[in-house]
Amino acid sequence: MWDPTTYLRYADERSRPFNDLVARIPAERPRTVVDLGCGPGQLTATLAERWPTSRVVGLDSSPEMIDRAAALDAPVAVAVADVRDWRPAGDEDVVVTNAVLQWVPEHRELLRRWAAELPTGAWLAMQVPGNFDAPSHRALREVAGRPAWRAELAPLLRADPVDDPADYAALLTAAGCAVDAWETTYVHLLPAQPAADHPVLAWMEGTALRPVRAALDAAGWSAFRAELGVRLTAAYPVRQGRVYFPFRRVFVVAQTGDRAEEIS
Repeated sequence: MWDPTTYLRYADERSRPFNDLVARIPAERPRTVVDLGCGPGQLTATLAERWPTSRVVGLDSSPEMIDRAAALDAPVAVAVADVRDWRPAGDEDVVVTNAVLQWVPEHRELLRRWAAELPTGAWLAMQVPGNFDAPSHRALREVAGRPAWRAELAPLLRADPVDDPADYAALLTAAGCAVDAWETTYVHLLPAQPAADHPVLAWMEGTALRPVRAALDAAGWSAFRAELGVRLTAAYPVRQGRVYFPFRRVFVVAQTGDRAEEIS
């Protein structure tokens, strides 16, 4: 279960990659804009501001997220849907998927299919976290590999769920797209309060720790969380009242079809 409130603890930091991704989409008057994995919807609403004459659709597999998105006063149609089942209807000129495909092992096949099925000249933009070799995620896998949790958690945590930008560029170029691919490492300055959880632990509770929390009972979750917190405190010390949290992101913007022009 996704918790919109937990996810939005660091809304400003989470929105920056989305905004950087969308800034590289040069579409002028798309007919339909689709946000696959729209979450609580506040970023999807900015797509309606960017393209006010377009039909904007937000889809997410979490009913809790869609309930939050539907409550916004925004000209966006939202619905519960699984990204794996979505297929273009024919008028989607912009498709955005932000911090979603790392959860989908078969997402490379989805990218190939979308590139083939989207209208010629459509824009497909994706962003995924590329920090799975960071101290935070190494600590997560190490704790999950302890005997107390290995059987339940080891199958849930993949070491390499995403590719490098060059790999995605090659995949989509082979699918007939013009591609702009890059990576950025953001350094998030997360405030640390003496009596509060370590901020990287709080960050991870909104995303990477979701499957762990769902798999464990209350006692197991409390113990797991405490051990992970100790490791994160050692890996990310507090300095000047904050934690400096590097976070790598992988971006791709591709234009489909034979008429795709070089992205400048």
